[in-house]
Amino acid sequence: MEFRTVVDIPKPTFQIEPCEEMLLVGSCFADSIGQHFKDEKFRATVNPFGVMYNPASILHTIQRIADIPRVVFLTLGTNHVYRLKETGEIVDNCEKRPQRLFQEEELTVEECAGYLRQTAEFLKERNPKVQIVLTVSPIRYHKYGFHGSQLSKATLLLAVEMLLKSPNLGSLSYFPAYEIVNDELRDYRFYAADMIHPSVQTVDYIWERLSETYFSEATKQFLDEWHPIRQALAHRPFHPESEEYKAFMDKTMLKVDALKKKYRNFAI
Repeated sequence: MEFRTVVDIPKPTFQIEPCEEMLLVGSCFADSIGQHFKDEKFRATVNPFGVMYNPASILHTIQRIADIPRVVFLTLGTNHVYRLKETGEIVDNCEKRPQRLFQEEELTVEECAGYLRQTAEFLKERNPKVQIVLTVSPIRYHKYGFHGSQLSKATLLLAVEMLLKSPNLGSLSYFPAYEIVNDELRDYRFYAADMIHPSVQTVDYIWERLSETYFSEATKQFLDEWHPIRQALAHRPFHPESEEYKAFMDKTMLKVDALKKKYRNFAI
């Protein structure tokens, strides 16, 4: 018998290669996934100007980046934005200024899709070979109320769908992190203690599904070689000055050198 429904993820038109350079911009969920990429020795830049939750702020970050890598992940958190009343501009960070200076608004589906389109066009202009992965963060926003949080996520999902169906915007794919948590896992045991954020186990599972979807066979082979070395490097001995441990580390570093020769972008 089947006791859960597994989210089907269509195969994308590209694959991520070992130690590939990439950019992740978006909500704090981008930070969580980005750390996995870093741990697995991908050359990942994650939220270089801080966490960005809405499509407008994600666009602002992308426009500040000079060199665009081939792989870009955009993680959408909310359609809520804050405008500075004095100028009417959407701000990315209130910088601890008084709340009375700002006005909170909700972007429409069309507005979210418009900012995402501008982002995609900017990325393609800077790097015609860019591959953009869109995802909606599964993290709920308690401050909106849970109904309001669902409406916000629905707005983002509709905007993403609008973008994916747009002509002349190839190189886009969607990774269903939101659906994996809400339709596949569907249980509070997959949340952290605050019942808002996904647990470590959940993020690990999402990472596993992402790996299955996007990683090339060469990348999977690299990870099979890297994981035992990573575990060895993380080992904390009781007697670090012992000859036995020194021999263990010498052997480990020989394996590191072998990986460096095999994968030119690998670095410790």
